[in-house]
Amino acid sequence: MGLHAAWLGHSTVLLKIEGTTVLTDPVFSERVGVSLGVATLGPKRLVTPALRAEELPPVDVVLLSHAHMDHFDLPSLRSLESRMARVVTASRTGDLLRGPKWAGVTELVWGQSVRLGALNIRAFEVRHWGARVQTDTWRGFNGYVIESPHYRVLFGGDTAMTDTFGQLRTTRGFDLGIMPIGAYNPWIQAHCSPEQAVQMANAAGAEFILGVHHQTFELGNEPRLQPMERLRSALVRTDHRLALSEIGQEFHLAR
Repeated sequence: MGLHAAWLGHSTVLLKIEGTTVLTDPVFSERVGVSLGVATLGPKRLVTPALRAEELPPVDVVLLSHAHMDHFDLPSLRSLESRMARVVTASRTGDLLRGPKWAGVTELVWGQSVRLGALNIRAFEVRHWGARVQTDTWRGFNGYVIESPHYRVLFGGDTAMTDTFGQLRTTRGFDLGIMPIGAYNPWIQAHCSPEQAVQMANAAGAEFILGVHHQTFELGNEPRLQPMERLRSALVRTDHRLALSEIGQEFHLAR
């Protein structure tokens, strides 16, 4: 059945891993930010999603890295609510969800894991923060290791440069590393550069790299296409490792 990934925009990746469908940090809204009832105050989308929520196949697992509004978009999540789908999210973020509308909501702290069918999902420490507004600093924030019998996927969530990725390395490498590569200027203390993303993916032992968290919203001062240009340059001697470069492209791997 293989490993399949489609980048839908920002940090939203549609994964199918040995028959199980996983959706990371779903954001389909025109804007992300604070809802004012009839309008939302926040960054406007620069490019439409590769798929709208209603065009998605049935989703088995929604995987949420943290509660920031460009990763934990409530209108998008409500459009996906299903008693057939499970949510895996960071600690102390489940209160933002309408739990009874889902098959289940599991919060994970660093080092904890949950088994969902053929998949094992484990949370690990990244270098970021979890507050959705200034006062809720107690909320967690995660990266994730997703393992099936034949594949391993790394979802870095949002992170600045950290050595925790090296601690994930085992004799069984990662087939795909989904890494954030945007909003590093001037927010390098909270987000990694493309070169740092490659360094962390290499430390974890990732074979292919999928760069996310860019091209979709203007969150930093770098030019919109610069993150991908720098990612290509960082992989210049191993450019076959670049899983995809455009929103809407697909990656497929079969063993």
